[in-house]
Amino acid sequence: MNAPFSPPNSTEPCSVETLYIENHAWLRNWLAYRLRSWGRGVADDLAHDIFLRVLTSREGARAEPIRQPRAYLTRIANCVLVSWRRRQSLERAWLEALLLLPEPEHPSPELQSVILETLHEIDALLDTLRPRVRQAFLMATLDGMKQKDIAVALNIALPTVKKYIHEAYLTCLTQMPDE
Repeated sequence: MNAPFSPPNSTEPCSVETLYIENHAWLRNWLAYRLRSWGRGVADDLAHDIFLRVLTSREGARAEPIRQPRAYLTRIANCVLVSWRRRQSLERAWLEALLLLPEPEHPSPELQSVILETLHEIDALLDTLRPRVRQAFLMATLDGMKQKDIAVALNIALPTVKKYIHEAYLTCLTQMPDE
């Protein structure tokens, strides 16, 4: 459990416990400042997630000492914040779409939860695609655009559009979990 870390003003490695003790309050405040409208609870949860990532990423590895713990934590925190904001945006879009349905057609709370989790999985999967591939795929599937129109919109050749869409479909087929 003792992964090497360097305290802020030392060259001596310290344990994850020391890293946590010396930086948790600072990280929580850093997050709270960036999440002002969301409250302290979200900052606490994200700080916990960040330290959990630190623990799991350095577990069992012969990790180099961290010379600048706050810079290291800030880099991880920025990634966590981007993921969290993206998740919030997706959830807001889902709730807005749900509001457009007549009340009798609303799925059960359990099904809503499954749908939302599936949306998160699809979003994460699409994020693995190269930007142009993702863009062409979304234009074809969500916008219903014809391939020739996508080629014009993206200023690329039609065979390239076909290749991009094929690549995206293959990724979806191979990466989606089997149920």
